[in-house]
Amino acid sequence: VQLQASGGGLVQTGGSLTLSCTASGTGTFFRINTVSWYRQAPGDQRELVAGISGGRTSYGTSVKGRFSIFEDSDENTVSLLQMNSLKLEDTAVYYCHANIWTPAMGSVGHWGQGTQVTVSS
Repeated sequence: VQLQASGGGLVQTGGSLTLSCTASGTGTFFRINTVSWYRQAPGDQRELVAGISGGRTSYGTSVKGRFSIFEDSDENTVSLLQMNSLKLEDTAVYYCHANIWTPAMGSVGHWGQGTQVTVSS
């Protein structure tokens, strides 16, 4: 199973972006247990941004009210992260993490490659 985060880019303060997390190699029968989005700015530790499990969501304090996480069953997309009212401090590489169950491997956590989000003034 491989995850890939996409949708990053350059945006001005106050703008919006929607990130996607897609999965491949899951086979036909699989279940997404949890999905989380993290971010890491240069020199900083990786920070939990948002998570969703069984429809229940949680958010980091710095993004609450501005970011929204969704589960998505559109083809291989497992999650979307909608980011509004972006601030300079939101600049970071964003990663998705998913705990995915497959018949072959059971429940395993997977990290996706990150996508860069840069917010400019």
